[in-house]
Amino acid sequence: MIDPAAMVIDPLEAHLLRADTLRVCLVVPVSGVLGLIGPCAINCAVLAAAEVNGAGGLLGRPVELVLVDGGRSPAEVGAEVAGLVRAGAVQAVVGTHASDVRVGIERALRGAAPFVYTPPYEGGARSPGVYFLGEPASSQVAPGIDWLIAHRRARRWFLLGNDYIWPYLVHASARVHLTSRSARIVGERFIPAGTRDMGPLIEELTATRPDAVLLNLVGNDLIEFNRAFTASGLDCARLCGALEEHGLLAIGGDSSGELYTAMGYFGGIATDDNLWLHERYTRRFGPDAPLLNGHGHGCYEGVLMLAALAARAGSLAVRGRGGRGRHHGHHRTRPPHPPGPARVAARLRRTRRRAGLRSRDLLPRLVALLTAPDRPGHGADK
Repeated sequence: MIDPAAMVIDPLEAHLLRADTLRVCLVVPVSGVLGLIGPCAINCAVLAAAEVNGAGGLLGRPVELVLVDGGRSPAEVGAEVAGLVRAGAVQAVVGTHASDVRVGIERALRGAAPFVYTPPYEGGARSPGVYFLGEPASSQVAPGIDWLIAHRRARRWFLLGNDYIWPYLVHASARVHLTSRSARIVGERFIPAGTRDMGPLIEELTATRPDAVLLNLVGNDLIEFNRAFTASGLDCARLCGALEEHGLLAIGGDSSGELYTAMGYFGGIATDDNLWLHERYTRRFGPDAPLLNGHGHGCYEGVLMLAALAARAGSLAVRGRGGRGRHHGHHRTRPPHPPGPARVAARLRRTRRRAGLRSRDLLPRLVALLTAPDRPGHGADK
């Protein structure tokens, strides 16, 4: 079995040193506005890889992770990932990063390797070999909007996001939904990543007096805005699409009772599966490790999902590149036999929906064929 201490290597090492391992490119921001999510995401990917290796590896080979910084420009990240794939240095990609970086990777890869993308995403067109685990915009923010309209009488909304594809399309979905609920949009802004002066935005909110703000800022920008908002004394509701535990700590918590977030997973979810995940995470990384959160948990799921897809399909080949059948994320046409990755992904999503699961903490149960837990009394069919 691969040494856990050597489970994560850098791209240069992957290019120079060949091995019998199956290398997965792990794209996670360790710089830029989203750098805050990096430590937990890397830990969770390592935990998942260790569990896959403990169950026999991926296609019979131990998994090794090749870390690529997803906090840089989309073109830079896409070029590095594609270079690794085309050189044979990695065989698949798992990513937890911004959507504009995802688009850059998709364009550079062109289906050359399977790519599992884990965060909430904006929906829309899907490329061959790309598999989405996160919630689309309509599923992520609409329930929160409905709740605030019903319980906080939020009829006047201000939409605020970063200046890239995910906030654009989340806002587009929100505008349609708000209109259908007879709510009014009193303002909308997109700001560049790395904005430090939130004063003009606070002044605009003061002037427009919304009942609620839909916040699709990410990372440090979300932190800076919430700090400025709290200091201003404004008291309207805020619904965030990307606020997780470390972001909440960074803004100093919330005493208003009007700060909300819509994510597919929170570390405090009280289920047997999540408590067991916490136990394994703490055992491996210690009690002072970064808090489990939605982005980290997505990375954990992403590695497990890749292993499950490969186990079902029998390979990591992306069909649709001149082969039989085409696979576009969770959509499928003319599925091969045995089921290919796209069909498996769709089946897992349907299973979660039928079970009424709003969080993603039960995915290991769905891929138990590969990662059956080893604690007494906790079977895969529980």
